[in-house]
Amino acid sequence: MSLRYDTSVVALSYLIATLASFVALDLAHRVRGGDRAMAFAWWFGGSLAMGTGIWSMHFVGMQALQLPVEVGYDLHWTVVSWVAGVLSSAIALGIATRAQLRWTTLSGGALSIGLGISAMHYIGMAALRMAPGIVWHRPTVVASVAVAVVASAAALLIFFWLRRFTRMAARAGQLAAALVMGAAICGMHYTGMAAASFPAGAVCLSVDGLRGDGLGVMVSVAAAVLLSLTLCTSILDAQLQGRAQKLAQSLQAANEELHQLAFRDALTGLPNRLLFDDRVTQAVERRQRHGSRLAVLFVDLDGFKPINDSFGHGFGDQVLQEMARRLAATARATDTVARVGGDEFVLLLESDVNETAIAQLAQRLIQALSLPVRLQEREVSLSCSVGIALDTDGTVAAKLMAHADSAMYAAKRAGGSSFAFFEPHMDAHVREQVELQRDLRLALERGELELHYQPKVSGDGRTITGAEALARWRHPQRGLVSPAVFIPIAERFGLIGALGDWVIQQACTQVRQWLGQGLRVRVAINLSVHQLRQDDLVQRVQGAIDQHRIDPTLLTFEITESVAMEDAEGTLRTFERLSAIGVHLSIDDFGTGYSSLSYLRRLQAGQLKIDRAFVRDLESSADARAIVEAVVRLAHALGLKVVAEGVETAGQRDVLHALGCDELQGFLFARPMQPHLMALWAQGEGRPTALDFRESAYVPEDEAASLESRA
Repeated sequence: MSLRYDTSVVALSYLIATLASFVALDLAHRVRGGDRAMAFAWWFGGSLAMGTGIWSMHFVGMQALQLPVEVGYDLHWTVVSWVAGVLSSAIALGIATRAQLRWTTLSGGALSIGLGISAMHYIGMAALRMAPGIVWHRPTVVASVAVAVVASAAALLIFFWLRRFTRMAARAGQLAAALVMGAAICGMHYTGMAAASFPAGAVCLSVDGLRGDGLGVMVSVAAAVLLSLTLCTSILDAQLQGRAQKLAQSLQAANEELHQLAFRDALTGLPNRLLFDDRVTQAVERRQRHGSRLAVLFVDLDGFKPINDSFGHGFGDQVLQEMARRLAATARATDTVARVGGDEFVLLLESDVNETAIAQLAQRLIQALSLPVRLQEREVSLSCSVGIALDTDGTVAAKLMAHADSAMYAAKRAGGSSFAFFEPHMDAHVREQVELQRDLRLALERGELELHYQPKVSGDGRTITGAEALARWRHPQRGLVSPAVFIPIAERFGLIGALGDWVIQQACTQVRQWLGQGLRVRVAINLSVHQLRQDDLVQRVQGAIDQHRIDPTLLTFEITESVAMEDAEGTLRTFERLSAIGVHLSIDDFGTGYSSLSYLRRLQAGQLKIDRAFVRDLESSADARAIVEAVVRLAHALGLKVVAEGVETAGQRDVLHALGCDELQGFLFARPMQPHLMALWAQGEGRPTALDFRESAYVPEDEAASLESRA
C-alpha cells in the first residue's frame, strides 16, 4: 500500500514543531532561575507544554498520512505516547539547568531525549492497529532513531550556545535555532514514517477509536493555543524579571552609594569618624600582634568659626574642602586622614612612628594649613593646633583618641599654630567627664532633667503630625548642658538605661497631660543601643503605657540606622515585640549607616528619617536631591513614610515637598521647646499659618518669652 501525504498538513506539523522548539528554548531560561520553587514550576509546566507540542506534531503528522482505508487510533497507546513525549521533554529541560554542558552530559542527555522522542513516535504508530500489521524497514527505523539522537544533541548545543547572547541577538538566535530544531523533529518523524509499509488489503482494527480530520484540527489548534499561552507567560515573566532585576540593580547602586556615604565625609570625601575608629581599632590589634607602634594626630583649625560666620557656610565648606586636600597631600600614602567634626581632622600613623618623624610631620601640617586660602575673590588665612598621642603601652583605641584630643587642646591653650604630645597631666578633660557623670547621676535624682519637644509637620507644612522628645539638662553651675555632651557620658558610664526609662516615663506623662488639654500629639522617643539590648524593654514600655492610660499609637520609637544594623537580628526581634504592643517604629538618620536596603522589608518600621546631612545640601547639590528622591521612592515602595529632619530654609521645604516627603522637622518650623510652649504653638500661638511661611518661622527666644507670658 503506497503512502501519500497532504502537504498542507505536513507544513502545519512543521510549524507546530518549530513553535514547540521556540517555546522549549524560552522555557529553558526560566528553569535556570535562582528561585527553586519557581524553577520547579517552570520545569513541570514546561515539560507538559513542550511534550504536548512535540506529541501533537507527531499526531498532526500522522493526519497528513493519506491511506486508502479509514483509520483510527487506540486511546490507550495514544496517551502512552503523550507520556513518552512529556518525559523526554522533562529530561531536556532538566539538562538545561546545568551550569555547563559536559560531553558526558551531552551524550547521555541526547541519547535519553532521542530515545524518548523515538519511543513517543513508535508508540504512537502502535496506536494505529492494522491487520495485517505494519511492516518495518529496520535500517530506516535505526536511521530515524539516529536522527532523533543527533537532533537532541544539536538542540542541547544550540541552547547552551545561545546563553552567550542577550536581548535581540538572543531572540534572533532562538528563532533560527527553533527553525532548525523543528526541521530535525519533522525529519525524525517522516524518516520513521518512511520505515513503515502497509500491506495491501490491510484494515484498521482501531477504526472506532480516535479518528477524523476534525480531531486532527482540534489537536493542532489545542497544541498551538497551549504553546502560545506558555510562550506569552514566559515572555511576561521575563519582562517582570527584567524589571525586577533593574530595580534590584538600582537599589544595589543606591545601597552601595549610601554604604560609601556611611564611611565617607560627604563634604570632603575623607573617611569619617566611623571608618577612622574602625581603622584605629584594627591598627591597635595589629600592634598587639606584631609589636609595632602607632600614633594619632588630632588637628583642629584655629580661627575657622569667624570665617564661617562672616562669609557664610558655603564659603566655610569650601575652606574645609581645601584644608582636607592639603592634609591628604601632606600626609604619607600609608597614613589615614579623616574628618571627625566641623573643623576637626585626625591622622593615623602606623609605620616609622618615632617622636622626631611625627614632630616633623606635624610641623609640615601646620605650615601647609597656614598658607593663605584664595576663594571667591577672597583671601583668608587660618592656622591649626595638633595634638599627638603615641600608642606604646597597649593604649586602647578610644583612649588613644581621647589622649590626642587632650593634647590638641593643650596646643590650642598655648596659643595655637603649634603641636603638643600627650602628657599625663592633660587628662583634665577626662577628669571633667568623670565629674559630669557624677553630676548626671544626681541630676536624675534631683529632677534637673527635662524634655523639650520639636514639632513635626506634614509635607506641605499645614498640619502638625507629632513631636520629637529631646532631653535637656539644666546643670546648677554649668547651665544648660547639650545632649551631645551628656548622652555619650550616660552611655559610657552605664547611665543610659536609667536615663532612657526616665524619658519614656516623662514622655508618656506629657502625652496624658496634652490629652487632658484636648491635644492628641504623637511623641517620638529615641532609643539607644543599650536600651535595645535590655531584655525587659518591651515590658517597661508596656508598663508606662498602662500606667498613664495612653493609646500606644501615640508613641513612636526612633533608632538610628547604624544602631539598628549593629545587631540586625536582635533589632528585628525587638521591633517585632514593640510592634506587637501597638507603638510606631522609625529608622533615624537613614543614609548614615551601612544597612542593606532589602533588610528594611523585614523590620516592622513604619517610617524612615532622612539624615540632616542630605537635607542640608538639597538646594545646591543634585546628588543630594537624587539620593533623597531614591530614599523617598524606596520607602514608599516598602510602605514606609518619610520624615526629613534639619529643615532650615523654605527652599529645602519646597524641594522635600516636591519629592513627596511625608513629614518635615527643623528650625524652619520650630526649635525644641518646653511642653507648655509646645501646647501653645500647636494651638497656633506664635506659629506661622499656611500662608505665612518664612525662613525665620521657628520660635526664637523673644517669641518663646512671649508664649511663656501667655502661659
